[in-house]
Amino acid sequence: MLKFKLLLWGLTKLLQRAINNNPACAKYVRGKALTFQIQTLGGIGRHFTIQNGGIRSTAGLTQSPQFTMTFRDAAKGFAILSAKDGKEAFLGALHKEDLAIRGDFVEVMWFQGLTEYLQPAQKKAH
Repeated sequence: MLKFKLLLWGLTKLLQRAINNNPACAKYVRGKALTFQIQTLGGIGRHFTIQNGGIRSTAGLTQSPQFTMTFRDAAKGFAILSAKDGKEAFLGALHKEDLAIRGDFVEVMWFQGLTEYLQPAQKKAH
C-alpha cells in the first residue's frame, strides 16, 4: 500500500517536472482544467488537478472527478502503473478486471497523451 501511495505522489512530481522542463508538455496542459483520481477498490488513492498550466495532487479522494481509475488493490495498482510496457499492462488489467475506468473517456485519452511526456526520449538511429 505504501509503495502505491508513493508511486501516485511521485507521478505528480514527474508530471510537474515534465511540464516545467518540456515546452511541448507545457503547451499540452495549457488551458486544461481537469480533476481525476487514481484509487483502489478499498478507497486508497489520490486526486489530481490540472489547472492554470500546472498539476497538483492531494492524498485522498474527491467527490466529483471527471474520471477515476480504480485498481483491484494497491499491489495491482503499483504493478500496472510501474510496468515498463504501460499500454499493454493497462489493456491487460482492463481485460482481467484488475482496473476499472469510470467517467469521461475523452479525458482519459487526453491523460494518456500527457503520460507520453514521461517516456524517455527515443534515440534516433543513424
